[in-house]
Amino acid sequence: MFGIGGGELILILFVVLMLFGSDKIPDIARTMGKAMAQLKNATNDIKSEIQKGADANGFDTKSITDFTGNITQEINKAKDNLLKDTDPIKEIKKTETPIAEESDNDGPIKRQS
Repeated sequence: MFGIGGGELILILFVVLMLFGSDKIPDIARTMGKAMAQLKNATNDIKSEIQKGADANGFDTKSITDFTGNITQEINKAKDNLLKDTDPIKEIKKTETPIAEESDNDGPIKRQS
């Protein structure tokens, strides 16, 4: 549930209890429940309108799924072809130089004044 664990949920409930008090929490929960139901109904209405529009224009859910699946396969093939030619680890190893080669001074570091 949104990446929130049990301990975090208890802490959140404790903070809500301290902020609003025990008498307002049922009203808040009721209001949140109504809002969630309205949101669910609105998304179902939108889904049904999209489905009606797709049916009216002759789109089939299976053909759309096949189309998006083909696009995803082509994108994955392109990614594989690009990554096959270049290995990021090898590129980093080519550019790295040992620290001893970069340093001109082998003694302790002195502050310049």
